Amino acid sequence: MALEVKVPPMGESISEATVASWHKKPGDAVKSGDILVELETDKVTMEVPCPVDGVLKEIKRQSGDTVKLEDVLAIVEAGAVASTPAQPAAPAASAPAASSSSAKNETLPPGARRLAEEAGVDASQIQGSGKRGQVTKPDVVDHIAKGASAPAKPAPAASATPIAPSRERKGAREEVVPMSRLRQRIAERLVEAQQSAAILTTFNEVDMSAMMDIRNRYKDVFEKKHGVKLGFMSFFVKAVIEGLKAYPAVNAEIRGTDTIYKNYYDIGVAVGGPKGLVVPIVRDSDLLSMAEIEMEIARLAQRVKEGSITLDEMSGGTFTISNGGIYGSMMSTPILNPPQSGILGMHNITKRAVVVNDQIVIRPMMYLALSYDHRIIDGKEAVSFLVKVKECVENPERMLLEV
Repeated sequence: MALEVKVPPMGESISEATVASWHKKPGDAVKSGDILVELETDKVTMEVPCPVDGVLKEIKRQSGDTVKLEDVLAIVEAGAVASTPAQPAAPAASAPAASSSSAKNETLPPGARRLAEEAGVDASQIQGSGKRGQVTKPDVVDHIAKGASAPAKPAPAASATPIAPSRERKGAREEVVPMSRLRQRIAERLVEAQQSAAILTTFNEVDMSAMMDIRNRYKDVFEKKHGVKLGFMSFFVKAVIEGLKAYPAVNAEIRGTDTIYKNYYDIGVAVGGPKGLVVPIVRDSDLLSMAEIEMEIARLAQRVKEGSITLDEMSGGTFTISNGGIYGSMMSTPILNPPQSGILGMHNITKRAVVVNDQIVIRPMMYLALSYDHRIIDGKEAVSFLVKVKECVENPERMLLEV
């Protein structure tokens, strides 16, 4: 009975291969498991074995041909006997008879044979686990691993057998959890921002020494008087407002074919809640004092944690500040919160060596990242805005005194 030998499955995303080399020729007797041909893909080299005992009747694809899944490579006549069985070559008069190990090497599959030869392993000493005791690649690998004597090789062949874990995995490999409505909406808005704006990010770094000094000096009396802790966010809100006043395009938005410049400053402050990151709005931030900004941020953050924040409290901001530093982030490229045109990313404060007045000193430094919509904000405006924020943060007295 004639059987077709076809191109086997080659792995995910692999649809075609090249016929590399044939190990048998038409008329050869073949056994089940004998390697007929090698196929090369863009990822691996595959050996195609013979499915039955018989005779290789016809080769359909030659070396160098491109083949696809299920293409017929050859025809094998199952159960047939070769008409002219191959006779072993007579040894030379001066040469000793071939050893049993050499004969066994000749019957090995090509992959196993190459591995044995490269490792210097005597194939006659290997117990085969394949059909009819044939030695396979894993058999050679196991033999080497058990301490088979072999001369050292500069570059031993890599094993085709994957390493089996020594521990068992506990529990399910995957867990399916439906996305919450909030997470779905967050995902939609992030994709919307990427698709509807020309987002670009510029970076700078700030020396936090002066701000930290003021905070350390007045945090106790500030909390005692106002009943709220003095954080860094109120400083940054004030610094951002100064930057927005100096560069109005960063506080604007595109509406259709119009640019809307806003003369109010509703600053969104990203807050992590039990259901994800949300951005409540501190309304009219420019009209609030430092204490009032801190109290409003604390109020909104509490509502986020309680899950009682409303849509109105998260809508209509003109600019957003996100502080990834509280989670340990050193650098990031924040995504815009549409339809806003700018977002400032704060990061963690780390002590670094910097040059001040031609002297190397240790200062607490923070990286700032401004992502902006390049359709409305030029690079010069974006960089200048970030420099303005940097100046305000590094000289908080001037910002607070409005000088």
